[in-house]
Amino acid sequence: MRRLYSTFATGLPGVGLLLQRVITAIMLVRFGILRLTDSPFSTSMVPHLIGACAAMLFLVGLWTPFVGALIAAVELWIAMTHLGDPSVSVLFATIGATSAMLGPGAFSLDARLFGRMHLRV
Repeated sequence: MRRLYSTFATGLPGVGLLLQRVITAIMLVRFGILRLTDSPFSTSMVPHLIGACAAMLFLVGLWTPFVGALIAAVELWIAMTHLGDPSVSVLFATIGATSAMLGPGAFSLDARLFGRMHLRV
């Protein structure tokens, strides 16, 4: 992880990335739950379930490059295969892709697990 991001954003940029992750994760889980309760199980629910599960990791900032890319791929899949307005799915795909590129920020598990370690002597 340290090879991907030289630093993890702190201060207001870190808070901004945290808010972005939290709001996106809440919305992805919401859409996943709505899709589950909407009708009996079908294969069209699979991408929404994958997105909701990825949102749980995205919320805490764990494996952000992988999870962001997964969210982007799943949301593009939803945008191309489902009827209706694809704008929300395209928005989530963009947020997932940019989060994979920018990183999770200092307020994440990735920063705690893979950030710079200071040795005390």
